[in-house]
Amino acid sequence: MSTTDFHGHISEFASDSTPSWPEKPQADPDAPNVIVMLVDDLGFSDLGPYGSEIDTPNIDRLAHSGWTFTNYRTAPMCSPARASLMTGLNPHRAGFGFVAHADPGYPGFTCEIPDNAPTLAESLRAGGYATFMVGKWHLTLESRLHDAAEKSSWPLQRGFESYFGSMDGFTSVHHPHRLVRDNSVMDRREFPAGYFLTDELTDEAVAMIDRLRANDSDKPFFLYYAHTAVHGPIQAKADDIAKFEGRYAAGWNVLRQKRFDRQKELGIIPDHARLPGKALDDSNQIPSWDSLSDEDRALFAKHMEVYAASVNEVDQSVGRLLNHLEELGEAENTIIVLASDNGGSAEAGPQGTRSYFSQFGSLGTLPEDWITDVPRDPDLIGSARVFSQYPTGWARVSNTPYRSFKSSTYEGGVHSPLIVSWPKAPEDLQPGLRHDFVFVSDLAPTLLELTGVEPLAQRQGKTAEAMDGRSRTDVMRNRPHSGRHTQYFECMGRRGLIHDSLKLVSPRPPFKWQGAAGGDWELYNLDSDPTETHDLADERESEVRGLAEQWRAEAWENKVFPLDDNGSLLSTRPSSENSLSRPLTLRPFGTALERFRSSKLTVLRSFDIDISLETTDDVQGAVVAHGDQGGGYLLSFESGRPLISYNAYGHLSRVQATAISTGSHRLCLNFTEVKDLQWTITLAEDGVELARIDAVPMLFGMAPFTGISVGYDYGSPVDWDLFEEYGANWFTGGILDSVTYVPGKRSHHDPTIIADLTKPLENLVD
Repeated sequence: MSTTDFHGHISEFASDSTPSWPEKPQADPDAPNVIVMLVDDLGFSDLGPYGSEIDTPNIDRLAHSGWTFTNYRTAPMCSPARASLMTGLNPHRAGFGFVAHADPGYPGFTCEIPDNAPTLAESLRAGGYATFMVGKWHLTLESRLHDAAEKSSWPLQRGFESYFGSMDGFTSVHHPHRLVRDNSVMDRREFPAGYFLTDELTDEAVAMIDRLRANDSDKPFFLYYAHTAVHGPIQAKADDIAKFEGRYAAGWNVLRQKRFDRQKELGIIPDHARLPGKALDDSNQIPSWDSLSDEDRALFAKHMEVYAASVNEVDQSVGRLLNHLEELGEAENTIIVLASDNGGSAEAGPQGTRSYFSQFGSLGTLPEDWITDVPRDPDLIGSARVFSQYPTGWARVSNTPYRSFKSSTYEGGVHSPLIVSWPKAPEDLQPGLRHDFVFVSDLAPTLLELTGVEPLAQRQGKTAEAMDGRSRTDVMRNRPHSGRHTQYFECMGRRGLIHDSLKLVSPRPPFKWQGAAGGDWELYNLDSDPTETHDLADERESEVRGLAEQWRAEAWENKVFPLDDNGSLLSTRPSSENSLSRPLTLRPFGTALERFRSSKLTVLRSFDIDISLETTDDVQGAVVAHGDQGGGYLLSFESGRPLISYNAYGHLSRVQATAISTGSHRLCLNFTEVKDLQWTITLAEDGVELARIDAVPMLFGMAPFTGISVGYDYGSPVDWDLFEEYGANWFTGGILDSVTYVPGKRSHHDPTIIADLTKPLENLVD
């Protein structure tokens, strides 16, 4: 365009009427802020308002001025609950029949929210809200968490304007394995002394609110604060752990009874509720406290002290947010929702563990001499040095008064706390205890109604999926329940159905020949028997058959099939992941490789690490590190000599080679599988062995958890003694050219089934 043309164009534009810019969404100036705080693996009774002895004064404040729901249900596992909360859809319709560590190729198990399902954040943002998130996301396939992944399922692409946290299912709160800000991994190589993730998440949440208020004093905000606590590994700050010293010496039976009695006093459970007897209360998994040795009682009590401290730290974060809102003058007009994503977890077994990852792999069987709890000083539990999880006995206390645990369709897996606070709520919304049934999918439509925001009718040009949940403002108004409620449950083939007062449960998946409605079913009347102690199935066979068929119909409607009746649903992976197992060359000093990306090079297989470097007389520091205090390996130079450190879920093996000459070297660190899930590790140059570690337990499942770093040991260290002396142990005194991973033969223990994406999936079996 010429200058004349350009000015002519401007004149023509200026002579027109004022241009019409697209209207920006504006929320009602009196619209409330919304904060949703989700706590990971928190049991029904773990908060003060639900009968706990754990100090939760700030959560008590929310309950005192708000609504405490006693009949709230969620999904049996975390990702399904989070997807349902975000979309208002039932878990499988939201794509999450399981947590985001599976990818079998079926519609209800995509482990990503469908494109035509707007999230709560997307609807609120379209309605004029600022949208923020901190903490655990866990709604993206693990194969799409790496830095080059397609990011359509990441928080910013699902409606949040700012994000800070861990995208994965859990992490160490002392040394997070990976932190993401917005769409990028944070370039943070080490953490300062005293660092604690829960504190930083709260700092970030406060900063997001303050940045908004510095620029817009009126715009309402939606903050989704998804805690990594109290998911394993359970960790806490030393000062907070000390507050609970001695509180759990009486043992789990005594504490469970005290919580149960307190729940009746508070009206959380009805007077006629009974604690399940020994035949039903998981006693087969839980030793009697009196039968334990003094040493075990002290160890197990310590586990619970750390868990209680972690719950208390969640409460502290609530207090900091409340206090900041009060300083801003916005506490009165902020809706705060606090909930758990599922029941308390028994994944550590009856003894608990200080080696969280040692029993995390789903291999079916482990060698007889496999150590699931590497002994260490109990005083280290909760610290950065131990990745721990409390014993089943304490998980049963967490879920008081209900049966079973996370991943179960009994009440212990799905009956969770829910507290809502809104001091400036309209007068017809009267706070107090609420005993009406509410499901996690009801939260999104309820919040949209309370904020006056319409759910998006379309997303990406597609008509939005209709929500399965419904607004429960009627419950908040304390109006009589209208209509019937029916809700299905499913997790790893375990099934359940609540229909009004009846609860149908099938604690095990059916065999294929039994059909979708077949298998073993139990029936309970939750009005008269809220803790599932009296099975009515034999007395009411026709109702069982009818409700089983109703579950089947709900399952087809909600994309639940196929059921995982043989474990293949979780072991099947797409062939598209094969590219992640090709040889990979890494350069020094970059950000650590993402966890899953790293695992495809090493887990349940033999592999080589080829290293090109030049050394001097004073060469020192890490060459390559993979893993952390929960399990990992490290090749470093110590006093000029190569050193292999191998951390087998907390048990450290070390071997140091003699000094190598100065100059250029090509080293090979080889991991060769030997019998019984073991590796032999050798360091060699030109075929000459320099150092060797024989027959150490392989790392698999979620270990190594921290990804591969080259030239330093990122985050939680593999070798604690080296960390105390050198910190991240940066490589110096030479030139580290490259580190190349060459994956070898897969282990015969690897249950993975590679699905050829060019072929149709197997027919569903009804």
